[in-house]
Amino acid sequence: MQRSKEIQELMRKSSITFYQSGKGYKAISKALGLQRTTVRAIIHKWRKHGTVENLPRSGRPTKITPRAQRRLILEVIKDPTTTSKELQASVKVSVHDSTIRKKLGKNGRHGRVPRRKPLLSINNIKANLILARKILMIPNTFGKILCGLTRQKLNFLEGVPPVTSGVKVTPHFRKRTSYQQ
Repeated sequence: MQRSKEIQELMRKSSITFYQSGKGYKAISKALGLQRTTVRAIIHKWRKHGTVENLPRSGRPTKITPRAQRRLILEVIKDPTTTSKELQASVKVSVHDSTIRKKLGKNGRHGRVPRRKPLLSINNIKANLILARKILMIPNTFGKILCGLTRQKLNFLEGVPPVTSGVKVTPHFRKRTSYQQ
């Protein structure tokens, strides 16, 4: 049977104080609302290690040092569009790029799509150039204003009819009504 959630440190310490005062496993388990085997395991651990705190678990230590991890985070903060492969090259230790992604994810720097994607293919570049040429061919100066080729003041509302959708447009200082006047 698998273990359930971890017992709080305060509960473990209180079970040790009960045990030192001379109470048995059954009395301690009734007083704290724990199972007898749990109380026995806590006391056994206290006898063996002299503490009820969480001991370090077994496992391979990380290859990336805390210093290198901080440097990675700073690099990502400076340039969020850097890839894990580029970060892998900047680290002195040979680690897989997924390890770098895991470390960044644990520190709240998850991989996301960059804010602005570069033009990846030649077809995209050609399509954008064609669109820009079409905008410049528009007879009025709006296309040139859009591209920043003229130094005119922008007044976007000039010459644009208001969209009414069936309601009479009134100045802002008059009371608006839902019916037509």
